[in-house]
Amino acid sequence: MDAPRKTYRPWNPDYYRQQTHSPQSKLPPGDLVFFLLDVIDQLDLAAIYALYEDQLRGAPPFDPRLMTCLWLYAYAVGVFSSRKVATACERNLAFLAIVGDDRPDFRTISDFRKIHLDALADLFHQVLKLAHEAGLVQLGAWATDGSKFPGNASRHKAMSYGYMKKEEERLKAEIAELLKQQLQTDEAEDAALGSRRGDELPEELRFREERLAKILQAKARLEEQAKVAAAAERQRRAEAEAEWTRAGKKRPGKEPKPVSEVPADKAQTNFTDPELKIMPQSNKSFEYSGNAQVAVDDVCQIIVACDVVLETNDKQQAVPMAKQALANLEAAGIARPVDAQGQVQKIASLSDTGYFSAEAVSELEALGFDPHMATERHKHHTPLGAVQAASLPSQATAKDKMRSKLRTACGRAVYGLRKGVVEPVFGQIKGVRGFRRFSMRGLEKIRAEWRLVCLTHNLLKIWRYHYVPSMN
Repeated sequence: MDAPRKTYRPWNPDYYRQQTHSPQSKLPPGDLVFFLLDVIDQLDLAAIYALYEDQLRGAPPFDPRLMTCLWLYAYAVGVFSSRKVATACERNLAFLAIVGDDRPDFRTISDFRKIHLDALADLFHQVLKLAHEAGLVQLGAWATDGSKFPGNASRHKAMSYGYMKKEEERLKAEIAELLKQQLQTDEAEDAALGSRRGDELPEELRFREERLAKILQAKARLEEQAKVAAAAERQRRAEAEAEWTRAGKKRPGKEPKPVSEVPADKAQTNFTDPELKIMPQSNKSFEYSGNAQVAVDDVCQIIVACDVVLETNDKQQAVPMAKQALANLEAAGIARPVDAQGQVQKIASLSDTGYFSAEAVSELEALGFDPHMATERHKHHTPLGAVQAASLPSQATAKDKMRSKLRTACGRAVYGLRKGVVEPVFGQIKGVRGFRRFSMRGLEKIRAEWRLVCLTHNLLKIWRYHYVPSMN
């Protein structure tokens, strides 16, 4: 006898479309929601379905295709709150085209994203494959860049290392005083408590001990971060010293101070999301943020790799992003283009000066890329130097070689693509769709949410290039 199979609430979007006042009769042909309803059947949702297959008790859940399509459409049109999604399911025709008459409440919608966030994010590879099959991924060049997105952490729930030390001493003194008072009044409390044990902690003492424990944990995090930063600074100084030695130059300026592994008094950590770091924003403010990275193919602005890191600068991100992009291409079954001789063509890797380092250039070349990385910043609307031929002395540094490469006509033309490839992607995500802040907490969840944002960006590109009816 076959084992009983899981049943789900019925879902028939074709029926909803054909009603008298159906979304299909009111929305324009080729609307985004109809595109996603067609795409959802092409996606493998086995990882999501698997969670429900063994749950044979209780009311039937909503069909995972419905819930997945709902969240993909919500992220595509800039609705990131489960309560707002639930409201849209009652008032918005496009959302009604997905859910029909059986509408999930906000808690069901929220729980689905919370439970299946990783599985939703893992659809990135399948969407990337769809983009390639639609001819939108050419792999002639891609550009890498990053942007700061504030996290779900309040600046008012943070504390500096110096203040932590003061609070630690104050709380220890108050706890000691409370314990002393408790010992002095022990007999009186025993008489008042009667049959109770009498060793329950007073509320004010429990509160202070819990606060002290949190502060000690936060101090330990800052101290560990300081040790990691000190090790990185020692390595940076050693590399700089080696570079000066190779160039036959002396270190400029005064002798630097010894590297300290003790956090500065102004170093901060956050209590609501301890993994995030304070980062400068484009509006000159400071927020607890993640540094969101993307690698974007140059033809149709398809994102081939995405990640969120906690480093404020992008210096160490060029190679990891390139490796992740290659892994994503492999997972999506996308082969790199080859020339007439059957040799794998090099992909031009474009990035601004924040990504440049000699090590990054060397590793990218070893991976089969043709890196074009700015070596210094140029002010807007300032004329560049004349185009120069690449003629360098044998002892030229990696920075000299890259600078010379970008001054040639070919190098300047290739690098000139960067700004028009990757920067509009962040503009579309932030300005058009309104995604300006992570709603999840914890680095892994933030990374999954960013992949969800990026895969819906790719879905929008497929829709706009191949599904929207011609306006001619």
